[in-house]
Amino acid sequence: MLHFLARMTTIRIQSSVGPYHVQCARGILSKARMLIARAAGDATGMFVLSSPRVWRACGREVARALGMAPRRAILFDDREAAKRLATVEKIASALVRAGADRQCTLVAVGGGVVGDVAGFAAATYLRGVPLVHVPTTLVAQVDSAIGGKTGVDLPEGKNLVGAFYPPKLVIADPNLLRTLPHREFRSGLYEVIKYGVIADTKLFEFLETKMNAVLRRDPTAIDWIIQRCIAIKARVVNEDEREAGLRKILNFGHTLGHALEAATGYKKFLHGEAIAWGMIAATLIGVATNRTPESNAARIVRLIASVGPLPPLGRIRAAQLRSFMASDKKARGGRVRWVLARRIGKTKWDLDVPWRVVARAFSEAPRILSCLS
Repeated sequence: MLHFLARMTTIRIQSSVGPYHVQCARGILSKARMLIARAAGDATGMFVLSSPRVWRACGREVARALGMAPRRAILFDDREAAKRLATVEKIASALVRAGADRQCTLVAVGGGVVGDVAGFAAATYLRGVPLVHVPTTLVAQVDSAIGGKTGVDLPEGKNLVGAFYPPKLVIADPNLLRTLPHREFRSGLYEVIKYGVIADTKLFEFLETKMNAVLRRDPTAIDWIIQRCIAIKARVVNEDEREAGLRKILNFGHTLGHALEAATGYKKFLHGEAIAWGMIAATLIGVATNRTPESNAARIVRLIASVGPLPPLGRIRAAQLRSFMASDKKARGGRVRWVLARRIGKTKWDLDVPWRVVARAFSEAPRILSCLS
C-alpha cells in the first residue's frame, strides 16, 4: 500500500465550490471504491454512467473495483452525434427509476462524450449531485475530465448548452488505455501536442524526440505525458476556472476544429483529428499575421504529422465553416476570437483575424501538411 501511494500522483484543483483532486497512477482503479468514499462522503448510493462500448471493454474491471454488479451501470450512446439534451433526459429518467436521490454519487466512466454528458446530467439532476470521473481515453485523462466543463451539442454547434460543474474526484489510470483503439489513441495525442504548443516547451520537445515510444504506448512515456498535461490543465484552471482569461489558451485549434466537427455532422472526424486540422490552420494564421515564427510553425505541423495520417478535408471549404465559427460559444458579437502561438510554449488569445486570412489558411492546410509530413 505504501509503495502504491508513493507512486501515485495527486494534483489539487481549486474550484468555486471547493478543491478536488486528480489521482493518477497505473493500477489506481483498484483503489477507486476507497477514493470515492473519501471524496464523496456520506453518499446514499453510487450510480455508474457509461456507454455500451466502454462497458464492453472495461466494465467488469470497473465494476469489480467499485464493488458493484456490472449490469447495474446506466449506459448511453457515446457518439458525438448523440451528445444531445435528449440523452441527458434519458439518463435522468433512468436515475429516477433507479432511486437516485440528492445524496447519491454519479461516476462517469468513459471518454470525452461520456464525461461531458454525464457531467451535465450530474449538474442538473435534482439541481446537482456529486460527480466522479473515471476517464478511459487519452483525451479524457489529459484534458476533458479535468476542469469542470460539461455540456451537450446543438445542431448549430458544439457544447452550446452546458455548465461549469466541478467533480469531487478524477481517477486517471493509464492501464485503462490498453483497450483503446489506435485511432482514438492517436486522436488524443493531438490534444497532448496542444499542451506543448500553448504552455510547455519541454513537453513539446519530448514529443518531438519520443513520438515513436509514445505511439508504441511505452508506459514510461505515456505516464510522463499524462501527468505533465494534467499539471498544466490544473495550473490554468486554478488561475481561471470560468474561462475569463488564461483558460482561453486551451482553445488553441478548437475554434476551427469544432466548426469542422459540426459541419460534417460529427461523423467524419474524431475530436482530436478535427482539432489537429484546427491547430494547423491556426498555426498558418499565426504565420500570416506575423505572430508565429515560421520555424516554430514548421515544427508544430511536423509534430502533428508525426502522429500519423489525418482524415482528409476533401471538398470541405472554409465558407462552410464560417457560420459555425460565428455561433461558437467563444465568439463575441458574432466575431470569432482566435488563440495563436507566439512561439512554442507561449500563446496569445482573444485575437481578431480577417476572414480572408482564415479562409486562405484553411485552404492551404492540406498542402502544408503534405509538404512537412
